[in-house]
Amino acid sequence: MGSVRLVKGEGHRPQPLGQAGGGGPGAFSGVLALLSATVAASLAALPPEIKATLEEIRLRRERPLQVRWAAGEGWVKAGGTLTTMPDQAYIVTANDLSQTIQALTRSSLYALEEELRSGYITVSGGHRVGLVGETVVRQGEIQTLKNFAGLNLRLARSIPGCARELMPYLLEQGRPLNTLILSPPRCGKTTLLRDIIRLFSTGIADLQFPGVNVGVVDERSEIAGCWLGAPQLEVGPRTDVMDRCPKAAGMLMLLRSMGPEVIATDEIGRPEELAALQDILNAGVTILASVHAGSLEELKHRPGWRPLLEQGFWQRLVILGRTLGPGTIEGLLSGDGQTLRRGPWRGEGKAC
Repeated sequence: MGSVRLVKGEGHRPQPLGQAGGGGPGAFSGVLALLSATVAASLAALPPEIKATLEEIRLRRERPLQVRWAAGEGWVKAGGTLTTMPDQAYIVTANDLSQTIQALTRSSLYALEEELRSGYITVSGGHRVGLVGETVVRQGEIQTLKNFAGLNLRLARSIPGCARELMPYLLEQGRPLNTLILSPPRCGKTTLLRDIIRLFSTGIADLQFPGVNVGVVDERSEIAGCWLGAPQLEVGPRTDVMDRCPKAAGMLMLLRSMGPEVIATDEIGRPEELAALQDILNAGVTILASVHAGSLEELKHRPGWRPLLEQGFWQRLVILGRTLGPGTIEGLLSGDGQTLRRGPWRGEGKAC
C-alpha cells in the first residue's frame, strides 16, 4: 500500500466513530464498522463464544487475517470459519488495510500525528489500534508513520465485578491500601485495574465503604478509554482522568489540582515514575498501579524496584496469570510478601 496522504482535518481530531462503550452490546458492531466489508463479514460470522471474548484483530498487508480471544488464537477464513493453517485463511489486501486506516482516522492522519508517534491511536469506545509501517524520522525524532504494513485492533472491555471478590483485601479501616498488580502481558491487568478504580470511586455498601475521589493518569488511554477527554469506559462517579499525560508529571498534577485520595496508573516503571510515587506516598495519598512482571522475584531484579518493595511501600501485591483464563489471580500477598490468599481464583468467576 502506498503512503496514505496526510491531510489537515477541520478539527483537532476526527469525529467519534460511534459511542458504543467497550464491552457493551454495541462494542463489537462498532468495531466491525471500521473494517472493510469482506473482513467485517468474516468476523461477524465467527462463533458467538469467540466474539464475546475477542481481544485482538490483526490485519497484515498481504498476509492472513488473525484473531486472538480469551482462550486462544487462530486464522480466519473468508466467511468466518477458523483454521489453524495460515495458508487457508483470508489474505488481507492492501485495500482492506487502507479502508480501515481511512475509517480510523476519518481520512485525516495529520490530526493524529501526535498519537502516531507512539505507534497507536485510541478510537471511540476505548479501543486501541497499534500500527506498523515506515517511520518518518527527523533529527533523530519519530514524526509519524507512513506506508502502513499492518495494524492490531485491541478491543477494550469493561467487566464490572471482576475485582469485587478482591476488594475486602484492598481496604483497611475504610481506607484503600497501596496496591500493585503484577502481571505478564495479556493477563487482564488493565481490566482488573479499571474495575478496582470503579469500586474505589463508587463505594461498596456491604463493606461500609462509601467511596473516595480517585485520580487516574492514563498515559495510553487504556484505562478509561477517553475520547476527546471523556472516559468511554466505566471508571466510577468520583474519578478524574488525566488522559495521554506522562505518568510522573500526571501524578503530581493530580496531587496538586484535584485532591484525590487514590491515584491510579498503569504499567509503571521508569525512574521518574518511581520517584513520583515517593512524593505521592509522602502526601498521604494511596497508590494503585500495575507493572509488567510475572512474579515478585522477577520484579525485585528490576532497577529501582527493590527499595520500594523492601521499604514496605506496597501494602498489597496482586499476582495475575492465565491459569483459569485472563484475570486469574495467582496469588494475593501483603507488602512484606506474606500470602493472604492462594490462587488460582477469579473474582465472581469473571474473566478480566
